[in-house]
Amino acid sequence: MPGGTLEARVATEISTACEQIQEDREIRVVVLTSVDQDFCTGLAEGFDPQSISPDPATALSRLKVPIVSLVSGVCSSGGLEMILACDIRIGTPDSCFSLTEPLNGSLPMWGGTQRLPRAISHGRAASMLFLGTEINATTAHLWGLLHSIEEDHGAELQTTVDSLLACGPLALEMAKEAVHRGSELPLRDGLRLEGDLNHQLAATEDRAEGLAAFFAKRPPDFSGR
Repeated sequence: MPGGTLEARVATEISTACEQIQEDREIRVVVLTSVDQDFCTGLAEGFDPQSISPDPATALSRLKVPIVSLVSGVCSSGGLEMILACDIRIGTPDSCFSLTEPLNGSLPMWGGTQRLPRAISHGRAASMLFLGTEINATTAHLWGLLHSIEEDHGAELQTTVDSLLACGPLALEMAKEAVHRGSELPLRDGLRLEGDLNHQLAATEDRAEGLAAFFAKRPPDFSGR
């Protein structure tokens, strides 16, 4: 996506693209990044974040395939809310992160107040939300907001994507469901969900191919069925 301030047109395009991705079974990994130095410095003037439904963060969170975000420069406001809906977040050494809406008398509207505490703990999220604290890439990595920092001009991103593409797509889809749905359930129900998903996966061609490849000591050729 374009960097700088986030305009309504771009936010709408992201939501629409997510709906299209949901219908395309050939897509196995989604990458969200910016073509400019700054990922997102905030919302464009006059942009009402409630005017888009579903908002881009919600649309991203509904995708069944893994989402990897690569963030450079400033990532604030709706930009941070979008990457919080991603599964794996990679930053560059110059990346920095903030949610400053309360300083302007407003609230995040795309899930920031809920996803940020789940990602970095309630106390750390409170300092970012209440005080407008901006954190750099090193702190974001230490707190768990970033999974890694890109030091080598795209090598980390490529390695991550390649690793995901090597996995069984159905297994990844079900693992994502287990992680996200399970985190909202009591442990007993989460374990039951894991068991149910394992039963579903056991009946797939991908599971049979994975076992066959393991015993034949060859790379698996997953079909997504």
